[in-house]
Amino acid sequence: MNSSRLFLGLLVKVVIIVGMLTLFGSQDTGLVFADAPDEEPPPFILPFAGEPGPDTWMLIQAYGNTAFAYRYRNTVYGSGQGIHFGIDLAAPCGTPILAIGDGEVVSIDSWHGAGPHNLLIDHPNGYASFYGHLLVRPNLKPGQKVTSGEPVALSGDPDLTCNSRPHLHLEIREASKHAVAYNPINLIDADWNRIALMGGHELVFTQDLENPRQWQMIDDQPDTRFGYPLLNRYREVWPNEW
Repeated sequence: MNSSRLFLGLLVKVVIIVGMLTLFGSQDTGLVFADAPDEEPPPFILPFAGEPGPDTWMLIQAYGNTAFAYRYRNTVYGSGQGIHFGIDLAAPCGTPILAIGDGEVVSIDSWHGAGPHNLLIDHPNGYASFYGHLLVRPNLKPGQKVTSGEPVALSGDPDLTCNSRPHLHLEIREASKHAVAYNPINLIDADWNRIALMGGHELVFTQDLENPRQWQMIDDQPDTRFGYPLLNRYREVWPNEW
């Protein structure tokens, strides 16, 4: 008797639940579920046309707390808080360099360095792009307008040999004062994971062994404020400094 009552009770509950689901499923509740908003893509394009590869161009040093920058944190990179404040893209001398966005030429061969020639462009979105180690002086003038994808320079070699280390040094800074540099990898629309895997050099970041997870990814690096103290004064590091 008790088993029959239990079965009958369960059956009634099932019928009620199915009926309610049918009722509510057949009614327009008026609820509208909006699609998730699309993320805005990064504002800039790559400075080279075509695909990366050993016969075109490759990422050889990322932005940030790279092992190379750490080694020279007190000299070459001392004014940039001890980190590499741009990205280095290896390319044969004479490879056309494209403006990464619409903008206006600010300076050519300025005090920003990165010889033998360099170019600085301000963009209307509040950023500026800096192109260093150019082969020849760009055929542009301060105040001249450029458009995204327009050839503006030729890649060169800081050693003036075109066979020792030819590459483009690219920075993205704040416009106007140019006192802060940002990670170009977060601001250039590209498949950076694939580009990094195709690079000719291992991308190694120095580890602070007291905080080993900090600044270890290509897209997780600090902004650079020029003239401020070093960001990487570490007591114990890896790779070791011998």
